[in-house]
Amino acid sequence: MSSIIYSIAGIYFFILIGYLAKMSFKDEIDEKTITIINVYFLQVFLTFWGLLIRPIDITLLFAPSIYFLVTIIVLIFSAFVAKKIFLAQKERGVATVSAIIGNTGNLGIPLCIAIFGEESIPYVTVINLVNIFVVYTFGVFYYSRGAYDTKTSLKNIVKLPILWAATLAIALSFFNFVPNEAIMKTLMMGAYASMTMQLFLFGIYLYGTKISEISKKLTAWVMGMKFIIIPAISFLILYNIELDLTIKGIIFIELLTPLAVANVNIASLYDCEPRVVTALVFISSALFLGVIFVGIKILKFL
Repeated sequence: MSSIIYSIAGIYFFILIGYLAKMSFKDEIDEKTITIINVYFLQVFLTFWGLLIRPIDITLLFAPSIYFLVTIIVLIFSAFVAKKIFLAQKERGVATVSAIIGNTGNLGIPLCIAIFGEESIPYVTVINLVNIFVVYTFGVFYYSRGAYDTKTSLKNIVKLPILWAATLAIALSFFNFVPNEAIMKTLMMGAYASMTMQLFLFGIYLYGTKISEISKKLTAWVMGMKFIIIPAISFLILYNIELDLTIKGIIFIELLTPLAVANVNIASLYDCEPRVVTALVFISSALFLGVIFVGIKILKFL
């Protein structure tokens, strides 16, 4: 459990740094500039590094396929119902997609290692790859819809370099390309800078965000989707398939992780209520500290 504690402590440390920086310098810090640098440049390094650090084994793809299936089912349900509940376009976008973008990387990977051991690393790595795809396709589309039409929102997906970087990295991995040590160190520097920048940006947006002013209906909907609907659908699917119990547990825990800071990046990039999204990420992270222990108990019933 110590790895979980250290991971969470490290995450909140950089969030605090961002919060203090914004509190001290206020308008001198431009959130949008930091977002653009992170999304268009640093996260390209993160994507390459994450996909080339170890070969992708085709036999590992069953677990992320189930993860993706659950995500699609939840997204269809969420898009249909949110359209009827939320009238404001930006609120509807947040309500539709935020809950399915979980923190499978910064939190999910060390969490699964702590619960299932290092043998879980290949599975959580590929699941995190699927989550990256979800973030920069469905996430970009629905957050863009808060301010753009459908055609422009689809173009916004293509414009982002991360998906192109991921495609190239996957191709290189399948062809057993092994970068030399100097290249990997360069990619690693950019990757860690990206992860730190995401947390820093989250802290910046957290400053001045008043949770009490966030729509209670939106908060209840997103938290209900994240910690009730998604786990329920996940449990029903996992319970009724034949699969190694450890792999079932990994999929369930990854789907249970709280909202990712990536939500804030994309919401900020397309001006889709970034402070509201920041508050939702914060609330889900706080609730997760209790939910995870319930989730671990549920694993034995899978």
